[in-house]
Amino acid sequence: MLLTIDVGNTNITLGVFDGENLLSTMRLTTKMSRTSDEFGISLRSLLRENRIDQTQIKDAIISTVVPSVMHSLKNGLFKYFHVEPLVVGPGVKTGIKIVTENPNQIGADRVVDAAGAYFKYGGPVLVLDFGTATTYDLVDEKGQFLAGITAPGLRTCAKALTGEAAQLPEIEIKKPDKILARETISSMQAGLVYGQIGQTEYIIDKVREESGYKNMKVVATGGLGSMIAAETKKIDIYDANLTLDGMRLIYEKQRGR
Repeated sequence: MLLTIDVGNTNITLGVFDGENLLSTMRLTTKMSRTSDEFGISLRSLLRENRIDQTQIKDAIISTVVPSVMHSLKNGLFKYFHVEPLVVGPGVKTGIKIVTENPNQIGADRVVDAAGAYFKYGGPVLVLDFGTATTYDLVDEKGQFLAGITAPGLRTCAKALTGEAAQLPEIEIKKPDKILARETISSMQAGLVYGQIGQTEYIIDKVREESGYKNMKVVATGGLGSMIAAETKKIDIYDANLTLDGMRLIYEKQRGR
């Protein structure tokens, strides 16, 4: 079995694959500092609760945008699972050719999403990831990563709003019944969610216009992506496991499978 580990700014998302079959997904918070032992024990516990035999984990792949956790995480995997994980980065075969001005500035998470979307759905494809940041990445029909757009994510916007405005409360991020709000909480929800929907649709339209890819697929992922995807016809596919599938595909390419 393969353990895929996506280390994001907010959460660490884990997936266990048996071949192409995703058996289980799990999450840890990224914010908490952990030793290698704490990582190893936490991973063992999660696998046990999901009825997965840890001795069947034969390899692992990591994609991270948080380098500070890597030492403890890699050591925890080696100590408790006896595997040396593959880390997505320079020198790793991904199947995606980055042709931006500075390829080294493209995060591993975006490359993984691009690989997942391209190899699952073909190109040209625009990949949207609704996470700490909302990202839009364009991959052409040859698997070339052409360009990317980065905007603040929904939770990031919500934290900025409540953090900078003393009288605004923390809120649940959800779409209110209507945009014409009559009290503070629903007015904040309306601004955040309808604003994200509007931004998403506008950026998709501008990418089509500038790229000339009128028939490109639009694939979304990320925690809050399902809510936005349900509200616009401009997103063709919402794939909750796109990142994990992308990591599996990269692992298979790197291992020559």
